[in-house]
Amino acid sequence: MMFAPAPYLLKDVSVSKVMAQVCLALLPGIVAYAWLVGPAILFQLIIASLAALGAEAVMLRLQGKPLAMFLTDGSAIVSAWLIALTFPPLAPWWLVVTGTVFAIVIAKQLYGGLGQNPFNPAMIAFAVCIVAFPALMSQWPSVGLQLSVSDQLQVILGLMPRVDALSGATPLDAMKTALKLADGNVEVSHLLANQDLYGNFAGRGWEWVAVGYLLGGLWMWQRKLITWHVPTAYVAALVAISGSLWLYNPAQFANPLFHLLSGGAMLGAFFIATDPVSGCTTPRGKLIFGAGCGLLAYIIRVFGGYPDGVAFAVLLMNLCAPVIDLLTQPPIFGMKDKS
Repeated sequence: MMFAPAPYLLKDVSVSKVMAQVCLALLPGIVAYAWLVGPAILFQLIIASLAALGAEAVMLRLQGKPLAMFLTDGSAIVSAWLIALTFPPLAPWWLVVTGTVFAIVIAKQLYGGLGQNPFNPAMIAFAVCIVAFPALMSQWPSVGLQLSVSDQLQVILGLMPRVDALSGATPLDAMKTALKLADGNVEVSHLLANQDLYGNFAGRGWEWVAVGYLLGGLWMWQRKLITWHVPTAYVAALVAISGSLWLYNPAQFANPLFHLLSGGAMLGAFFIATDPVSGCTTPRGKLIFGAGCGLLAYIIRVFGGYPDGVAFAVLLMNLCAPVIDLLTQPPIFGMKDKS
């Protein structure tokens, strides 16, 4: 009997093809995002992409590496898109550039480039900028804000003064602030009744952005770009903790659907926590990693000082990933245990 030699590859797989498919999977969420806030998010995607490619080119040149091969692998573009999608759509251009350059230079290239970074570059960018520029990172478009394409571009480029009327709190931040200021005198159900802010589920229009990310994530799973372990564990953990506290005190804790469809939950579950480089590699490790991200994201967004906890949750679990992989390695074939 004849056997074919290894490797047993069923289809042509390359980094550039994988990254292109990740970008395609992001499109449903981006379309919903652009419908909600206008073309501002498209401007930010372009700005972040150019900054990422520019920073990557400079670092590659300094290291004497070929530009064409690395610039066309798509990894910088994916990081840039995730940064743009997690930053406020009307953020000044230099803020997006700062976060993107920091992600590519510090979080990626100084660690050795693609496949060597221990932390998710996009989440490093978000964490650094929200700590350094908390006011600007909190200026999201007010509900129902109508700005022309020209006005949005002028705000981003700094040609139009930034006024309070242009920005407002996210549904997550608004709910946390209202509950804290009310000190137990306002119930969640009364807040959610304000459909001008919270819409039907988790924020007027924002739930459709989350659904877009969900559809893209399911498509990636169907294409076997990601496995089911991290997203399932992430969503299950988020539902478990939010559902438990909601059942315990529905007056002060929002229901699981609100937490699933608000903030960056869906983006985090399918596009950020599933990063194969900074996450876990073993099946059990992926389940632990995803569950940890979901639990920490909820704890930070509800009890912490930031409106959403996805970035810090993922970065904290990035720290734990090597140990989790070490402890969840399957036994060597033919042996009863790992020893």
